[in-house]
Amino acid sequence: MLQFILSELAERLDAQLIGDAACSIVSIATLENAGPGQISFLSNAKYRKFLSATAASAVLITQDDIAFVAPAVNALVVKDPYVAFAKVAQLLDSTPKIASGIHATAVIDPSVTLGERVAIGANAVISAGVVLGADVQIGAGCVIGERVHLDAGCKLWPNVTILHGVSIGQRCIIHSGAVIGSDGFGFANERGNWLKIPQTGTVRVGNDSDIGANTTIDRGAIDDTIIGNNVIIDNLCQIAHNVRIGDHTAIAGASIVAGSTKIGRYCIIGGGACINGHIDICDGAQITGMAMVMKSITEKGVYSSGIPATSNLDWRKNTAKLRQIDQLYQRVKQLESQLANMLNAQDTDH
Repeated sequence: MLQFILSELAERLDAQLIGDAACSIVSIATLENAGPGQISFLSNAKYRKFLSATAASAVLITQDDIAFVAPAVNALVVKDPYVAFAKVAQLLDSTPKIASGIHATAVIDPSVTLGERVAIGANAVISAGVVLGADVQIGAGCVIGERVHLDAGCKLWPNVTILHGVSIGQRCIIHSGAVIGSDGFGFANERGNWLKIPQTGTVRVGNDSDIGANTTIDRGAIDDTIIGNNVIIDNLCQIAHNVRIGDHTAIAGASIVAGSTKIGRYCIIGGGACINGHIDICDGAQITGMAMVMKSITEKGVYSSGIPATSNLDWRKNTAKLRQIDQLYQRVKQLESQLANMLNAQDTDH
């Protein structure tokens, strides 16, 4: 079992330690449910009510919350408790390895290049010309197409499919069911018949990116689809052909990005967002959940279009009123015109 004493954690986090430096920590938990040997954190003031009553052995807090900690609870004082929590969670991570060694049932083409300590799970298929860097882990049932490059430290959970020619940077994590490099949605219409356009580009993913379960990233039609460094994409997202996503951008679950759109660096896109094709989104833009983005965003800011849920009765009333908005608009125009005529008539009389 992994464990650290508080003095070790304080040194790794550059934290101020208040309490027992020798206290042993073996896992993490929420303030409400933590017990002895566990560490928790407070990053949202609305959970402060649990701070004084927590049974955790230690808590990660800011300077402002020291007064709320019970005397029996140790504390590590940090600038950002949530970031500190993430780092402690990594240290105490007990997630099992995706694979150990190379399973006897894995099908590996003789031309594959295997780096040091590569692990491949049962029934995985590794095609011709694939290059696997050091410490790559490939889960059971994965299919890796021809000439794929996986750089050092990549982890593929079971049943990931990566199609021919795709390149994945270092330390990327790809979760189960993801498909990278499938054909983009490219067709031409000839008198009502759809003609398929071969998608001859590929997908290039930068370092330290994380791609969620059942997310699909299409290969480019001619040029490549490009995912930058440290991009995080949640589950069930669709990234269409020739999309470009800048470094450090985050995309929440069930979002859709249509073809040839360029998304900048440090963008945050909420769940269920739908982004039109052939547009640009500038660096640092934030798009809230369920938004439909139909044109380019050129200025950093927060953008929304989804309608928050309300009671069915209110929704029905508002919908009925919305149907009348054009009539209301026309009436307002008519009133404005009448008012303008009246003012003009008064000016003429004077």
